[in-house]
Amino acid sequence: MKLMPAAAIALALLAPAVPAAPAEAAGGGYSATIRRTEYGIPHITAKDYGGLGFGYGYAFAQDNLCTLASWVVTLRGERSRYFGPEAESDDPAKPVANLASDVYYKSVAGSGVVRRLLARPAPVGPSAELRRLVDGYVAGYNRYLEDTGVANLPDPRCRGKAWVGPITATDMWANLLDLSRMSSSSSLKEAITGMAGPEKPRPMPAAGSNAWALGREATRGGGGMVLADPHFPWQGIRRFYQIQLTIPGVLDVAGGSLYGTPVVQIGHNAKVAWTHTVTHAQHFTVYRLALAGGHGYTVDGRVEPMGEQEVEVTLPDGTVSRHTLLTSRYGPVLAVGQSDEAAYALADANAANLRAADEWLAMARAGSLDELRAAQRTYQGMPFVHTLATDVSGTAYFADTSVVPHVTDAQAERCAKPSPVPGLDAYVLDGSTSACLWGRDSDAVVPGIFGPGKQPTLIRADYVANSNNTYWMTNPAKPLTGYPKAYGKTGTDVQPRPRVSLDMIAQRLSGADGLGAPGFTLETLQATVHGKRNLTFELMRDDLLKMCRAHPELSHEGCRTLEKWDGRATLDGEGAILWREFFMRLGRPVKAGDPPYSPWRVSFDPARPLTTPRGLKDDPAVRQALADAVGFFRSNGIPLTLTPGQAQSYASIPIPGCTEGEGCFDRVRTGGPLGTDGRYPEVNTGSSFMMAVELTPAGPRTRTVLTYSLSADPASPHHTDQTALFSRGGWVTERFTAAEIAADPHLETVTVHERH
Repeated sequence: MKLMPAAAIALALLAPAVPAAPAEAAGGGYSATIRRTEYGIPHITAKDYGGLGFGYGYAFAQDNLCTLASWVVTLRGERSRYFGPEAESDDPAKPVANLASDVYYKSVAGSGVVRRLLARPAPVGPSAELRRLVDGYVAGYNRYLEDTGVANLPDPRCRGKAWVGPITATDMWANLLDLSRMSSSSSLKEAITGMAGPEKPRPMPAAGSNAWALGREATRGGGGMVLADPHFPWQGIRRFYQIQLTIPGVLDVAGGSLYGTPVVQIGHNAKVAWTHTVTHAQHFTVYRLALAGGHGYTVDGRVEPMGEQEVEVTLPDGTVSRHTLLTSRYGPVLAVGQSDEAAYALADANAANLRAADEWLAMARAGSLDELRAAQRTYQGMPFVHTLATDVSGTAYFADTSVVPHVTDAQAERCAKPSPVPGLDAYVLDGSTSACLWGRDSDAVVPGIFGPGKQPTLIRADYVANSNNTYWMTNPAKPLTGYPKAYGKTGTDVQPRPRVSLDMIAQRLSGADGLGAPGFTLETLQATVHGKRNLTFELMRDDLLKMCRAHPELSHEGCRTLEKWDGRATLDGEGAILWREFFMRLGRPVKAGDPPYSPWRVSFDPARPLTTPRGLKDDPAVRQALADAVGFFRSNGIPLTLTPGQAQSYASIPIPGCTEGEGCFDRVRTGGPLGTDGRYPEVNTGSSFMMAVELTPAGPRTRTVLTYSLSADPASPHHTDQTALFSRGGWVTERFTAAEIAADPHLETVTVHERH
């Protein structure tokens, strides 16, 4: 094994440039047809990649121009200029003060990483097809803006604003790079810049999702099926946009595409379907630098100077705020944890990753599961997600193909150093010796990461599933073990949401769920995932009622409410919110400074991961939690029968579901605690683009729902139409073939051309 510096990926990008592929627009201009079916869902058809991007960019701008325009200001490091340095940025995963955001993004742009990547051929640099898609997308977005005019934009959030203008291909590439860095560098802006904002609660980075790939032994029809249920933010640039992209004879893919990207991240074609969940794998490491006076540090006894990057940010009054960031061979030097003896540097495996977009594009063209896997081996660009997929043959596939630093278990133990940041979930390694540099696999497309041969992988004829648990319980019949710990731990508590997911599959395969004969059909798949089960209530209910009977001083009204509740977080679930408030109080320390309290009667046993922990203790802490929850309701005049439909909403539309900790499959997260008025702040995360697809020899059968709807524009007719559908448990029957699209009685068709 040859050891490589963590920064070798970026340094390798300094090779001579290669000529870019000629733009397809040169032969007559971009052209595309946009057909919109129910709920405004666009189906883009073009003769080439440039035209396809043009149609996509135009359609997206019609629906969501303001969101992307604001994000472009972010990527350019110009938020302080337009919105003030202290205001909060528009990062939906982890917002920071605008000045910290600007310094970070100015440093990324100033590093030249995008320019160097564009100078490389595929697979390290973008393919010719992806370059054409990006160029076309930019032209389509700008054409809509030119046609409409900033002063006439329908969305009041950015109509007439000085910060709205044309975008560039550089902006698009910067967004694709930032997506790859979402769980690494981009989530550590304050640590990198040293500009932490005021102390206040902040949401954690988005990390959720459910995914099933069902094989021929699990489906009634004998083909493959996929359930996609990503839990991404409901606001901002990380929303999904539902779309179909077609180049006849070349590409035909439908699904969810993250805002500002020209490819489908979660979707299907006629023969293959796939989805993703966020992994537990490490995507960066931190190196402890042994300082040698001044701005130097030692490696193998030799002093290396730190680099300095000067960053300038323009403020609202036109003055410039200047900042100096330090860099090292590993990456940026963090502004936290520094002392006279040591500093810490961030080594990000996704620091120079534009490969993900090409990987998704190649997956969209795959005609079989083997071809999809070949696409993943070619590009190795999945930034932070597992992949679950299947095809018409009914073979189910799981792999953590994400970009993971090549740090062996032995190396991690030998090189370990204390963390400079409490709770930092990453290896902290000794940066003073080359023996602790990342290794290299011969099958890795870039140095410093694990190759496909080391990645956790499982192929089955029944099913694979993941709900953000580690890879080991992908299928309980075949636990995965023996992989580097950098991919996550095995033998750990599976957690309630993954447990309920696996139990839902088991009950469907046995027919014990009351939905008919064993095995999945498209209809039973839909019914299963909308069951709204609350696993912690199921596991604790009997002990709770026993405790209520044993202690007359407990609120009989509260106990009666929970006894009557069916354990489903439906809109009318009387008891669902009382249970949530009780359960949330269960995990709190008994006394200040104590560790979190465990209310489970039976603790987790790694030998019984699907049946432990379980039960509820009968002790003073549990009884007090119930009394406190009931007391909160009573003191504020809130009925104990408060339902999810009454307590939680999005854009004034009631939203069903419950939280991650409660063990809810299609979980929701609100912006804060239950108010004294009996309402939570608006739902901001949860099921986003849900897709249930059955692959048959006659073509795909697909049901979808985009929970927050297609457009972020409050003036759009498609701002909340699918949200209302989701609220009542409905789905959209996808129109995939030309005949299905043409059969929509409300079909709207327009052809757009590049202006000469």
